Amino acid sequence: MTESTFKKLSYALFGALAIFILLTFKQYGISNDENVQHVYGQLLLKFYESGFTDQSAFTYKNLYLYGGFFDLIAASLERILPMWVWDIRHLLSATFGFLGIVAVYKITKELAGERSAFFAILLLSLTGAWSGAMFTHTKDISFGACMAWAMYYTLLIAKHLPRVPLNLSVKLGIAIGCALGLRIGGAFAVIYLFILVFLGVLLQTNTFKQKLEYGFKSATGLIPAGITAFCLMILFWPWAIMGADNILIAAKSFSHFAFNMDTLVNGKFVSIGEISRTYLFQYLSIRLPEIFLIGIACIFLWVIVRVKQFNPANHLAALSVAITVLFPLVFVLYDRPALYNGVRHFTFIIPPLAIIAGIGLSQAWKALAQYKKSQFAFGVIAAILAVNTATTLYQLRPYEYIYYNHFAGSNFKEAEHKWESDYWSSSLIETTQILEDYLDKEEAQAPIKDLKDHYLVAVCAEAFQGDAYFDKRLSVTEDWGVADFFISGTNMNCDKVLQGKMVGTVERLGATLAVVKDRRQLVGEDRRPRAAPRD
Repeated sequence: MTESTFKKLSYALFGALAIFILLTFKQYGISNDENVQHVYGQLLLKFYESGFTDQSAFTYKNLYLYGGFFDLIAASLERILPMWVWDIRHLLSATFGFLGIVAVYKITKELAGERSAFFAILLLSLTGAWSGAMFTHTKDISFGACMAWAMYYTLLIAKHLPRVPLNLSVKLGIAIGCALGLRIGGAFAVIYLFILVFLGVLLQTNTFKQKLEYGFKSATGLIPAGITAFCLMILFWPWAIMGADNILIAAKSFSHFAFNMDTLVNGKFVSIGEISRTYLFQYLSIRLPEIFLIGIACIFLWVIVRVKQFNPANHLAALSVAITVLFPLVFVLYDRPALYNGVRHFTFIIPPLAIIAGIGLSQAWKALAQYKKSQFAFGVIAAILAVNTATTLYQLRPYEYIYYNHFAGSNFKEAEHKWESDYWSSSLIETTQILEDYLDKEEAQAPIKDLKDHYLVAVCAEAFQGDAYFDKRLSVTEDWGVADFFISGTNMNCDKVLQGKMVGTVERLGATLAVVKDRRQLVGEDRRPRAAPRD
């Protein structure tokens, strides 16, 4: 197929993704971090509306350690759009996810043409950790999208070094400023720039004078980027400049976020402070679709074959993408930050991985051109794997973000017990409906004198994840011992904390994601909570 054909396929995929977002964004459950994040956005709005006098945003939990770019937008839209606030947040988050895919398309096309670009965005779209997460992982996806656009403008600047066009410098500053306006991890984009300029000095100059001139011109050209990024960071994250060492405090927290919590790794409960240095690599190997992993393997083989012909001085743009993949991975190996929820905190490396995997698949197809039978077999295998992943995502909807490939377990049920499952408790959106249907059926069959007007529900998640969906008959109680009903996700065995008659479950591909229990007949010790088993 021609480049023009692949361009049309890419545009068709963009159209399909846009339709998918518009048709499904209301189906996704509220994640357990969303309420505090949205409150933070509202408090930041108050900070500006009060003329900087209301500073309650900077004492609200630990949210001051993060920028409020996404949450400020969401809080502002809440005031003007006639939509439920959680639907607004999910649509906004999905829009960021879509823009991240657009950035991947533009980067890959710039590096390797339309065929590679189509493969890259197809792989990213098939990755549940991106396309499924983009509705509910509001901070992770928006940050990943901003970092993807920073990568795009860094790539374009790499082609002009040491002379940096003003428009590109400002655009890069906007992307980095928005990333820093979400979390301190946006500093990675600045580090990528420093490494890129250093490589340019090292590879594209000879004499000491040339190196000085190259470095000086590059630094001068990037000043507008620095000013723009700093101003946007202050706008979205004013706490960052309210203390001389606030940025350092945030950076330290990002690297070593300290609290008592376990994560699940290959069937074992591990404290997040004691995870292996290979944690992120393990999760990438089981969270990325098989065809994605094949693409990564192909790029490694291609690099090995072509390494003797590769002149890094002429491929600074390609090196800029390699840096965005390699630096975070090396950082994790060296610094060993506290990680949990799989790849969630490093979602921003999935787009650059999709770029190199897409190029890998394209180059493998090209290399097999003279071996028609092998090329055909490769194409058939790739298509089967892609269709299989798409089918799995369809069966998981609207919880696509919990997708695991076949390396995670012999089946999906096993994978969900060996690795973290619905850690956002998004499936509670379905349990609330199950409970209300259960009560409707009971009320239709029971005498009126036996009916209660109100029931208390224990929720093994954030209380608002139940309250947001309950009708007037139900409310959340913090005293679990007196609860009439219990709803819970199964992640980390939270569903086993309270007993009760099972009245409904949320299941996907044979795995139970959440449960609904009736506790009204329990008495005595049977009503008491117990510790979740760690096996």
